Parts: sequence; C-alpha cells; structure tokens
Amino acid sequence: MMLISGGDFIMGSNSGPDDEKPQQTIFIKSFFLDILPVSNADFATFLNHQGLKNQQGDTLYDHQDSDARIHRHNLIWQSDLTYELHPVNEVSWVGARDYCAWLNKRLPTEAEWEKAARGIDGRKYPWGNAAPNAKRALFGAPYNSSAPVDAFPDGASPYGILDMAGNQWEWVSSIYQPYPYKADDGRENQNAGPIRSTRGGGHDSNAEEISTTHRGRFLSRNPKAGHHNIGFRCASTN
Repeated sequence: MMLISGGDFIMGSNSGPDDEKPQQTIFIKSFFLDILPVSNADFATFLNHQGLKNQQGDTLYDHQDSDARIHRHNLIWQSDLTYELHPVNEVSWVGARDYCAWLNKRLPTEAEWEKAARGIDGRKYPWGNAAPNAKRALFGAPYNSSAPVDAFPDGASPYGILDMAGNQWEWVSSIYQPYPYKADDGRENQNAGPIRSTRGGGHDSNAEEISTTHRGRFLSRNPKAGHHNIGFRCASTN
C-alpha cells in the first residue's frame, strides 16, 4: 500500500458531464491505498475462503458471466490460465466490500480514490494532462480485453498508484449521488443496496471515461441486473 497524504484537493470538474459538477475543494485525511488493483488470483483465494456468497446470501462474484476469469475446478476456485495477475472483474460491490474487510481494510471513498488518482494539481489523468496512449493505459480495446495490473508504470498517479485509468473499472465505497460530495450526508452508508460509484474506466472505455473525474454513469451497476464488469482495490486508515 502507499500513503496518500492528507490535505485539500480539487474534486470534480466544471467542464465535464453533469454528474462531475460542481468542482469543489475537498479535505481528505491521510490514508493508505493499494498500489495495485486486486487480481484474479487474489480474489480466487478469497472465494476459496469465503465461498460464492456471504452469510447474508449476497453473491460476491458472477462466475457465470462470459467476462469472468475465475472458475471452479475440482471444487477449487482458480484464475483462468495466464489471467492470474490481471485485474479481477465481475465482482459485486458487496464482494469488494467483504474482500477488503477480510484483510482488515476497506474500500476507498470516492473522494479518496480521486485524490489518489489526481493529486493536488487538478490533473485530468493520473499521469498528468497529456492524452492517454498505449504505454499509459489499456483503453479503447476489444471486448473482454485486459492486461496485468502492473503493465503500465508510465500511467502511475502522483503517489505511485498503478492502473487507475482503463483496464478495469473500480468500485468505491460511496453511493452514486450528486455532488457536492459530503462524506457525512449518508453516501458512505456501507449497507448493501444503493448503486455505488465506479471509477477509472475500463478496457473498452474512451479517453474521457478514463479521466480522474469520470464516475461511470453509463456503466451497469445494478446488482439485480447480474452484471458487474468491475474490479476494485482496498484502502486503510491504519
């Protein structure tokens, strides 16, 4: 994990989609964030410990989706060959929440994720304001493409966090509600149910969707729809 120092940063954008407005200055306390997203191998280990559902009956992973890269072989959950170090997808928000808790961590808030990706200079992409390219991120790629979580060192954020643009969407803890962002307005309620924000864009996203401010408003995130082409990384305040 990497320490993300506390302080003010610019969140949102006044020139982007409506759900990124208004731009605001947010204070964030120091926290730690995983340098890499959770991989298929990581999450397979969790499924072998936890099972496909939690004690409340919530499904943690949609292994039946054609995008899934984790399957059960001889009663053991395993990553598909050659995809062990690729970012996990098809994880429900509850699955991401429970995985982080299993490691005594938590999901980052939407504000924390954006600060870790954006730094304090209001940059459009984790690496700066230069246009994305194939050395910085996987984007605009064919269906079900992915790359290893450490494949794009040139795309690192100001804090050295990798793979925060493209490759795989990421869950955050926050409910998908309009800005201004306020951590104490109920959007950080961690009970299952409400639609959550997603960040970073995916393998098939365009350049705008992999920006540091994009919130994934067109991505299917309804648990009842059975589609969660989304991964995650964990945070900690310890």
